[in-house]
Amino acid sequence: MKKVYALALLTLLSFLSAPARSEEKKLPAEQLPALIAIAVTNNPELKASESRWHMFASKVKQAGALDDPMVMFKMQNMVARKPWVFNQDPQSAKVIGISQQLPFWGKRALRKEVARHEAESYKWAVEERKLELTRMVKENYYQLWSVDKQLEIIGKNLKLLRDAVAVTELKYSIGQGVQQDIFKAGLEKSKMIDMQITLQQQRKSLEANLNYLLCRSGNTPIGPVADFTLPSVTLSPEQLNTIATEQRPQVKSLTSIENKTAASLRLAKKEFYPDFNISLEYMFRDRVSTDMATDPGDNMVSLGVTFNIPFQQEKRREMQAESAFERTMATEELHALKNSISYTITETLAQLERRRKLAELYKGGIIPQAEQSLESALISYRVSKVDFLTLLDSRMNLFTYERELYESQAEYMMKLAQLEATIGTDPTAASGNTQYHEH
Repeated sequence: MKKVYALALLTLLSFLSAPARSEEKKLPAEQLPALIAIAVTNNPELKASESRWHMFASKVKQAGALDDPMVMFKMQNMVARKPWVFNQDPQSAKVIGISQQLPFWGKRALRKEVARHEAESYKWAVEERKLELTRMVKENYYQLWSVDKQLEIIGKNLKLLRDAVAVTELKYSIGQGVQQDIFKAGLEKSKMIDMQITLQQQRKSLEANLNYLLCRSGNTPIGPVADFTLPSVTLSPEQLNTIATEQRPQVKSLTSIENKTAASLRLAKKEFYPDFNISLEYMFRDRVSTDMATDPGDNMVSLGVTFNIPFQQEKRREMQAESAFERTMATEELHALKNSISYTITETLAQLERRRKLAELYKGGIIPQAEQSLESALISYRVSKVDFLTLLDSRMNLFTYERELYESQAEYMMKLAQLEATIGTDPTAASGNTQYHEH
């Protein structure tokens, strides 16, 4: 019996001190660039945004085009008792004419400018949507990575705890242990199973959400995600703000709207000037020879210009006020966005620094110390200087620190994705220090 107990105890100790064994993955590792490309290509909301942009781009030429010319044909000054006779009165004639409506000089160019800036705002809205979609895919990706890592160490610890329960029961049966060890090991095992169930459900939810972003069936299996190293952001907040002002699509979109409202204001001022209508008429006349009048029937040409009188001054003043308020609104929205970008950059950089320091602390300090503590507990347990609960607590502490390391690393990458969406480009692209590996 003692030999059996010794063998079981050695098995437990080997599992307590053994490094994690990587479980084989049946599916290939998911690569982030490929997932982003699929999302950008397939997402229906992005396609709708692109169609909206093309729709407004099609209005630019329409806005600057002239109205269609008007062609006129009429029978002029016919005698009522002989309506189709044109040789009885010298004023009777068949008339054909053409007219063209011409807006006041500069209106057409301003209308085209307004439409062009509006189309540009929707173009940059498409790019902003791509940034947002990329951010969501990245956040989902790194959450999946964190969940997979936690499930991996939970699986390892469940195997350890199952062996621990068996050994403590064996030890108790031969009078070498206490019943409290059995209860403690069983409780820790149940807590691990509960955590495993929660994480498995969380992974299914993350898979469904990622498939939604990629616009494919919700039950499409998602393989393990690729490992990564933590890239550094070496740019200062001022440099990042400058990049955001130049690169962020939403800044460009609001700038286009601001330019549109400025052009609308100039157009509203042009409404105080009249529009013109130019017409040309040609009259076909018949020769008249009657007792009352004689006329050789020469054909005649008429050229005329008509214009409206901008009499409704109040209406035009309100149009000008509307454009002025719209411009102020667009300007203040742009200021608010820049202020929000500045705050987000500062806050995100602080979070990145915190998460990086935590990851370095866990990786270079806490986890090695916890491993040393576990090794010391193993040595002391072999010579009966510490009890089983102390040994188990040391192993659970190591498990907790490993989980927190993975959470910090995933959170760092998610914050980095948020920073990229904030400034409009990858803040680490210049240094090229982002690396991806397969498990």
